[in-house]
Amino acid sequence: MPRHFLFLTLFLIFSCFGSRFVESRVPFACDPRNGLTRSLRFCRTSVPIHVRVQDLIGRLTLQEKIRLLVNNAAAVPRLGIQGYEWWSEALHGVSNVGPGTRFGGAFPGATSFPQVITTAAAFNESLWEEIGRVVSDEARAMYNGGMAGLTYWSPNVNIFRDPRWGRGQETPGEDPVLSGKYAASYVRGLQGNTGSRLKVAACCKHYTAYDLDNWNGVDRYHFNARVSKQDLEDTYNVPFKACVVEGKVASVMCSYNQVNGKPTCADPDILKNTIRGQWRLNGYIVSDCDSVGVLYNTQHYTRTPEEAAADAIKAEGAVRGGLLREEDVNLALAYTITVQMRLGMFDGEPSAQPFGNLGPRDVCTPAHQQLALQAAHQGIVLLKNSARTLPLSTLRHHTVAVIGPNSDVTVTMIGNYAGVACGYTTPLQGISRYAKTIHQAGCFGVACNGNQLIGAAEVAARQADATVLVMGLDQSIEAEFIDRAGLLLPGRQQELVSRVAKASRGPVVLVLMCGGPVDVSFAKNDPRIGAILWVGYPGQAGGAAIADVLFGRANPGGKLPMTWYPQDYVARLPMTDMRMRAGRGYPGRTYRFYKGPVVFPFGHGMSYTTFAHTLSKAPNQFSVPIATSLYAFKNTTISSNAIRVAHTNCNDAMSLGLHVDVKNTGEMAGTHTLLVFAKPPAGNWSPNKQLIGFKKVHVTAGALQSVRIDIHVCKHLSVVDKFGIRRIPMGEHSLHIGDLKHSISLQANLEGINFNNDVPSLP
Repeated sequence: MPRHFLFLTLFLIFSCFGSRFVESRVPFACDPRNGLTRSLRFCRTSVPIHVRVQDLIGRLTLQEKIRLLVNNAAAVPRLGIQGYEWWSEALHGVSNVGPGTRFGGAFPGATSFPQVITTAAAFNESLWEEIGRVVSDEARAMYNGGMAGLTYWSPNVNIFRDPRWGRGQETPGEDPVLSGKYAASYVRGLQGNTGSRLKVAACCKHYTAYDLDNWNGVDRYHFNARVSKQDLEDTYNVPFKACVVEGKVASVMCSYNQVNGKPTCADPDILKNTIRGQWRLNGYIVSDCDSVGVLYNTQHYTRTPEEAAADAIKAEGAVRGGLLREEDVNLALAYTITVQMRLGMFDGEPSAQPFGNLGPRDVCTPAHQQLALQAAHQGIVLLKNSARTLPLSTLRHHTVAVIGPNSDVTVTMIGNYAGVACGYTTPLQGISRYAKTIHQAGCFGVACNGNQLIGAAEVAARQADATVLVMGLDQSIEAEFIDRAGLLLPGRQQELVSRVAKASRGPVVLVLMCGGPVDVSFAKNDPRIGAILWVGYPGQAGGAAIADVLFGRANPGGKLPMTWYPQDYVARLPMTDMRMRAGRGYPGRTYRFYKGPVVFPFGHGMSYTTFAHTLSKAPNQFSVPIATSLYAFKNTTISSNAIRVAHTNCNDAMSLGLHVDVKNTGEMAGTHTLLVFAKPPAGNWSPNKQLIGFKKVHVTAGALQSVRIDIHVCKHLSVVDKFGIRRIPMGEHSLHIGDLKHSISLQANLEGINFNNDVPSLP
């Protein structure tokens, strides 16, 4: 993000000044030792929050209100209110990217979990929530020590639509259901489960259709994303809706780009009507860094900076009329102060509040660091394993050649938007715990512009019992502001891999450390390369996790959260084309719409053991109840054999239980990721299957576990038509679970419809 961050609710003529840090545990407001303020009504915790908010706003001058609406909100000394920096980050651990957080003194670092794309590969909702809980523990501890804020611009839940996007690593991947479940789980972990109170305040970003930073001369500030109503409802908005409706997130961030000609931060339809109206956000909407300024300076959407700020506030739902009124400011301020009060920032002494006892001893604990290791274990994906190349054996593989530009890295493993890790275990260090190692970089960095070091790498491979090549990307290749031009390994990495594989006298394993997918067809098809692992950016314990998987101490169970395409896929596909569906020479995007060849498909991931599925209980048919009015019935468009979701009773009775028995038929205990896909009946819908549910289950060798997957007809068996209307197709829906297929027939239940009434249909 750029340095300056302005709230959506703010005048952009104000810049962000230097951040203010509270150096000790002085109360943010309502200090019980301050006789002038402790009796003010907004300080009384027995008073309802909305009453306290209005009492405080009524005491503020207009100038004070405005100064509270910048990211580094100014103090109001006469009311005992401290200054506050709103901008902090916690995508996968407390980060010092934003000015609201710093490390040092009693807080030298924080637990750095794997990058989001890696933990998404675990397909484990309980893991995501637990990571969020640990991150918020550490954030609260640092806040209590005066080193962090309580408002975090996390998570990033944009759809990883194009494999070249530099920020795809920050997201849960390409599937909207996966992204939505990740969003809700991580937000619940961050914010806690204490009623209206918040442990920290999360923020789902960047709303909406934002997935291009800088490609082929087009940057995010100037990009106008042309998106159909169908794709907005069906893909781009799904995780944000889950964030608000299921996760109860405290904030949503609007993005830089325009959507269909309107800057997202000034579009009343997607902000006021959708986020606040349909989804009922209980919190505030915030602009991305300077994006309100972008309305004026870059997109020339307004004539003056003041108009840009006014449009932004009104787009959030303030009263229309006049350029700007104080009531507009009051409404915007009420949203932000409400969140602060839910955080306890107006409740006096922090030590007397929930989480007030958290401190330095609660950061980088052994348990937290163990969770980071477990998360890396679960996120590693085994892409290839010919002739059981893996796991390696400590009895047979005494010496291992560890080669590659990412073989001994530290900060590369934690990706972007990271903080200062508690410590690092590099891949070389991890492998050294199991075997004697011979190390060669093979390249000068991941750019790998020369082949001067390849000869030494070949020599090392000839001397070792096994060879592990740790290749891939880093933040110089894929990052915010940096979209990739293609999908191949950079520079001469492919040459390094192929030459070392040819020279090696033992088994060869390729480890890919990268956020986005790479085209490694050459390695997939090379019989000398026995195994391929994708580890994403595996976090501070990444090297230990890689070594544990290589030597079988951990059995990989991750699945790819995005499709791995061949290079020629992107060669004919501009990043600027936002269409999801294929047609007229357009190949379509993600596994849901693309039908062409892939290197590795979405959901791919192998194990050191084998699993078999059996359906123990599954419904064969379901009667969909529709509204009892003929008026509504006539407009369900039965002629297209699909009923509007809005015209059904979408309650708990619409949930179907699918029971699957998972048996470990191999010789090693393992964690299995059960993926359930659905394909709608033939019609003008999505032609491909789409993910509707998943479960992670641990099964010992020879044992069987029964897994229940809940399928909600309205949520999971519905489709979106070209007008953006979600409908439930009648007919045979096909479920795919591994190699199993099962059909559920949906029929409309017309009981209660009075066909004798002559009610005109809608136009």
